[in-house]
Amino acid sequence: MLLFKPCFALLCSILLLGCQQPESQVAQEQPPKQQQEIAVDLTEMCKNLKKSMLEINNQRTTFALEEINQDLKVCLPLLKLREQKELMELSGTMYDNFLQVERTPQQQLAFEQYAFDMAQHPTIQQSHFEQFSLRDQYLIKHQGQAYIELMDQGEGMLAYRRSPQYLAIVFAPYMPEAEKAFMTELAQQNTQVPFLDGALTIDPQEIVIRALFWENYLQQYPRSSYRHDAEYLLQMYTHFLFKGMNNSPVSESYNDQNAINSSSLFEIKKLAKLKHSHLSWQAQRFLQFLELSEQQRNAQMPVQLSPQQKQSGQSNLQTLKQLDQFLDLPELNTRSPRDCFRDAICLAPAK
Repeated sequence: MLLFKPCFALLCSILLLGCQQPESQVAQEQPPKQQQEIAVDLTEMCKNLKKSMLEINNQRTTFALEEINQDLKVCLPLLKLREQKELMELSGTMYDNFLQVERTPQQQLAFEQYAFDMAQHPTIQQSHFEQFSLRDQYLIKHQGQAYIELMDQGEGMLAYRRSPQYLAIVFAPYMPEAEKAFMTELAQQNTQVPFLDGALTIDPQEIVIRALFWENYLQQYPRSSYRHDAEYLLQMYTHFLFKGMNNSPVSESYNDQNAINSSSLFEIKKLAKLKHSHLSWQAQRFLQFLELSEQQRNAQMPVQLSPQQKQSGQSNLQTLKQLDQFLDLPELNTRSPRDCFRDAICLAPAK
């Protein structure tokens, strides 16, 4: 009996090892097969992504958009930059189609009244919701989902838009560093648009912060594919800082420091103390401009206004043109073919 027990135990151990060995081999061989199946599924999904995006229209739900956006996050790391940018452009078309609304004249009036009520009382509850088109009812109920927003366009008009954060979150992480930095910052800036109804909606401190960012961006990424857009943004914020807008001017006369908006003057003086910055140089020149008399300005910066400009009714137009010369401000293209204030990239103006 003493000899039998060790033999029996040894036999059991051999049998047990024999039974376990195939299981171990199966466990080792299974993952490669599963990985191949996953790879095939991903290839097929990514190949069909463009088709799925083109099929989105104003009859689809936010759930359909969210599904595509999840697929984009999976596929984008697997694609080349050219393909990523193609999908990014296509995503704009996808959202435009999704947010398109057809209204009868009565439904348009109801929507405009809703826009007016929202502008006057942002927390008002719309009592005539049933007068909206079905699509308006759906989109308003689903604000905040799938990056959909309802924004104030000014003059009592509302419009749907894709959130600026969409491109920053879905596409920017897979872009080159320069493009990623551009999209991430512009998305953040355009969360609050800088102007509305011809007046600035951000304070001088924020204007300086944005202007300095674009100045530094151009120095850090001189070969960025978004260089021209960054230059345009820098020009815009520079004009906002030193001149303001029609309904929120920095000054009416620029006669002296007392004639300047106090908040603007405070930020310009701080900016003038910085070093190694063209914006700082312009701030210093701005303060010098305020010390010049009208005679000195006319002598140093002669300006000839056209007959149309003289009849424009803008009394300080000559002073503004002299300021442009003194600060080396380029003439601002107010009819830029691209809109840089509603998304994470500059877009063709909405039709």
